[in-house]
Amino acid sequence: MTIPSVVCAEDAEGVCEQAAQEFLRLAQESVAARGRFTVALSGGSTPQALYQRLSSTPNRGCVDWSSVEFFWGDERSVPPEDESSNFRMANEAMLQTLAIPEAQIHRMEAEREDCETAASEYQETIARVLQVSATGSPPAVDLVLLGMGPDGHTASLFPETKALDETTRWVVPNEVPQLNTRRMTLTVPMINAARSVMFLVAGEKKAALLAEVLYGPRRPRQLPSQQIAPVSGRLLWLVDEAASEKLPPSISE
Repeated sequence: MTIPSVVCAEDAEGVCEQAAQEFLRLAQESVAARGRFTVALSGGSTPQALYQRLSSTPNRGCVDWSSVEFFWGDERSVPPEDESSNFRMANEAMLQTLAIPEAQIHRMEAEREDCETAASEYQETIARVLQVSATGSPPAVDLVLLGMGPDGHTASLFPETKALDETTRWVVPNEVPQLNTRRMTLTVPMINAARSVMFLVAGEKKAALLAEVLYGPRRPRQLPSQQIAPVSGRLLWLVDEAASEKLPPSISE
């Protein structure tokens, strides 16, 4: 099981800069090694700033974007044009600016009434793009971007929800009673199969929770972020000084 690396930046802008450089490095290495880069995007304000940075000069010129396949870690049960859609945010912040062809953009259709079928079809899409069997073990995406909610959730893996029990499927719908909603999400096995997983965490409101998730007692059903531990990939937490103020002083790189 991977031991997490924690890298501290001065502020949220610094977190975005560190994340952009890591994204670019992984993209370049993946394209050189395997001919493409596969990434699962996250929602949230910090990832939005990251996407804007990646699609701006000079960063946009550092990646062969024709070799990048875009997936999502989770999605709300809303149409793609809805203001709360993770797809819409990433599309407006980055994909449109980079003129990414639709064939490389694989959004979750979480708005569909039959979300079970939509999740199964998304698993088949991942399998098709990564050229593996949709009935086998989860494949290795090159990078999964994640955030951490105030309750310790990540992607749409919320505390005490059914998706946390999934051991074989890669993508599932997840009822979230605490928000009175339904989401679609990559599962823990799918995320933990990734070559790299990168959490972006900023702000003093996350400080106590971050310390608990990383160094507190194991409570994975109450703190789903604790379940993220890539089998053989790298786990990187990019945090700012405010979020890291309750961490042991010796842990950050």
